[in-house]
Amino acid sequence: MICKLPQPEGQTMHLKDYLPESHILHNLQGKQKIEIIEELLDLMLKLRLINDYELALNDILSREGYLSTGLENGLAIPHAKTKSTDKLAMVFGLKQSGVEFETLDGKPAHLIFLVLSPVDTSGPHIQALALISRNLKEVANREKIKKAKSAAEIADVFAKFK
Repeated sequence: MICKLPQPEGQTMHLKDYLPESHILHNLQGKQKIEIIEELLDLMLKLRLINDYELALNDILSREGYLSTGLENGLAIPHAKTKSTDKLAMVFGLKQSGVEFETLDGKPAHLIFLVLSPVDTSGPHIQALALISRNLKEVANREKIKKAKSAAEIADVFAKFK
């Protein structure tokens, strides 16, 4: 059974609804892109956000294969559509030392969001990517997350995202 989070119809999406403290890893351990993705996917499985780890991993890696989801300014948003979930699912991890993620600016990624959604929907998936990108453009937001001492502090930052 997959854990379902709220997704109010016709209302503005709020990151806090998808990234409570339990969905945040404050200190990612992986040293390579694949290890980071697996670590975040492990959290999704533990939280019962997905029902098939291998299928979800294959879908993410397939998406990464044709275009890296490493953006700029230390941000990466690996994402995919998958039959492994029936609802938009998100987790976040902070990697203080950074990790090579084939970013657009060639710099390491520190702030990594993993976003999965069902294959038959697009709206929430696109909204989530836009919400993350819009809020992480702000240097102050990125710095608050990087300076956070716990998952709870990161969740507090996400709660202010609009």
